[in-house]
Amino acid sequence: MAHLLHLPIEELGFTPPWETADAPTAPRPSAPTPTTTGQSTGATLPLPTANSAVQPPTVGADFAAINGALRRLYFSVQPAQLHPTVVEHTKLGTQLLAETAGVPRRILATALAESLLLVGRIEFFDLRRPEDADASYVRALQAAGEADDPLLGAAILAHAAFIPGWDGRRDEAAERMRAARTYARRGTAPAEFLAWLDAVEAECETRCGHPREALRLINHAEHTLSESTGQPAPDWFNWFSPISLASFKGDTQLKAGQPAQAKATLVGVLDAIGDTNAKQRTVILGDLAAVEVAQRNPEAACSYAEQALDQLAITWYATGMDRVHQVRRALQPWADTDHVRHLDDRLYGWQTTLSALQR
Repeated sequence: MAHLLHLPIEELGFTPPWETADAPTAPRPSAPTPTTTGQSTGATLPLPTANSAVQPPTVGADFAAINGALRRLYFSVQPAQLHPTVVEHTKLGTQLLAETAGVPRRILATALAESLLLVGRIEFFDLRRPEDADASYVRALQAAGEADDPLLGAAILAHAAFIPGWDGRRDEAAERMRAARTYARRGTAPAEFLAWLDAVEAECETRCGHPREALRLINHAEHTLSESTGQPAPDWFNWFSPISLASFKGDTQLKAGQPAQAKATLVGVLDAIGDTNAKQRTVILGDLAAVEVAQRNPEAACSYAEQALDQLAITWYATGMDRVHQVRRALQPWADTDHVRHLDDRLYGWQTTLSALQR
C-alpha cells in the first residue's frame, strides 16, 4: 500500500513493525553541510545516508509539494530569478536525506531527483550552461537511483542526451538515448513518454545533420500517440504534448528542405498554443521566421522575429533568442533593407542587449 499510494505507512494508519509507539526519539544528526561554490546544486556525492529518521513521515510529500509550485513557475518566472530558488531547494532536499529513512526517504529522493532535473533544464534551455546542466543531471540520476524510479531516470538521461546532441556529438547522444529507452522499458512508460523519447532523439539527429532520420522518428512518435491507451503520465512530465511534437516536426521539416510543409505545421502549432506557453511560442516564432528566410521572404521573416522579441521581453528564454540570432544571420543578404535594419534596432537596442548580457 505504501508503494502504490506513495505515502508513508504511518499516514495509512499502521504502526510499522520496525518501531514501537514508545520508542525514544532519535537525536538529530549533525550531518555536514554540503560544500557549494557559486550557483551549483551543492548535492554531495555520494548522497548522504540516513543517520536516523528524525524528520516526520510527511517530509517527502511536503518537499514534493514545493516541487509542484516550482514546476508551474518555470513557465512564467525569469530563469535568472527561478534558478537560485530551485538550487536552494535541492540543497535542502539533499540535507534532509540524512534525516529520513524508509518510505519517506524514497519519496524524498524521488522529489529531489525531479528538482535536480528542473535545475538542469533551466541551466541548459534557459541559461545556456550545458556543463552545469550535465552535472545537475548526474546528481538527478543519482537521486532517481536512490528512489529506484526508472521512469524518472529515463527522463533525466534523455535530457542529458540533448547536451551532446546539440553539440553535434551523435554517438554520445545515441548512447544516452539507448540508456534512456532501457530505463523507460523498466518503468512501463506511457505512450506520451515514449513519443517524447522519439522527439528528443529526432532533435538530436536534426542537430547532427540527419533530418531524414529525425522525420522517421517523429512519424513513429505520431503513431505511438495514436495508439495511446490513456495510461497517465507522472505529474512531473509536463513539458511535452502532441503540440510539442508538432513543433519538433516543423523545425525538422525545415532542416530537411521542406519549408512549405514546415510553415503549415508551425502555423498550426502557433494557433494551438496561443498564449499558454510563452517559451515555446518564442521558439515557434523564430522557426517561422527561418521558414520565411528559406522562402526568400525577408520582410515576413523580420515580422516573426520581432514578435519573438516581443515575447522574450516578457519571458526570457535563451533557446528562443538563439532562434532569433540564427534568423538574423540568415538575413544578412538583405542587411541594407529597411525591415532588416528595423529588426537590428530591436535586436541590439539597449534593453535587449543588456538583457542578453545579464542572463
